[in-house]
Amino acid sequence: MKKLIVILSLIALVGCKSKKAHQENKIVKVALTEVNNSQKNKAYELGKRVLMTCNTSKFKPFTTSEATRSVINNITIEKLSKTCSKYRQWYGTFKDLQLAEVYQSKNDQTTIYRFRALYSKKVANKELRVFMNSDNLVSSIKTSDWADTFSYNQ
Repeated sequence: MKKLIVILSLIALVGCKSKKAHQENKIVKVALTEVNNSQKNKAYELGKRVLMTCNTSKFKPFTTSEATRSVINNITIEKLSKTCSKYRQWYGTFKDLQLAEVYQSKNDQTTIYRFRALYSKKVANKELRVFMNSDNLVSSIKTSDWADTFSYNQ
C-alpha cells in the first residue's frame, strides 16, 4: 500500500507542470545627457502635437514612420476633442512640455520619456509619457497627474 501511494505521488509530481516565474520588468533611469537626441526630439514633437490639439482643435494624424499601428488607430480627433474639452476647462491653455526624466525598459527596449505638461492655470500638475520602441516609433502615449516618484504600470 505504501509503495502504491509513493508511486502515485511520484506520478502526480512528475505530471504537474511548473509555472514560469513571473519576470519583473526591469526599468532603469537614464541620464538626460545619455539620451539619443533625435529620439528625444521626436518624442517631444509628437507629444506636443497631441497636446497642441487642445489649443488649435486641429490634429495631424501620426504616420507609420512616427507611431505604431495601434497608436495611429487609437488617437483620433474625436477622442482628442473629448479629452481636450476637459483639459481646457480644468487646466487652461497648453503651453509646453518640459522633459523631466527618461527611463529604459530592459525587457522590451522601450524608452519612456516623462514630460511635465505646462498649462496656463497654476493648478495644472499633469505629466505626459511618450513610449518609444526600439524601432523609434511611438508605441504608447499616456497622460496622468504628476507624481514626484516614477511608477511603471502600463
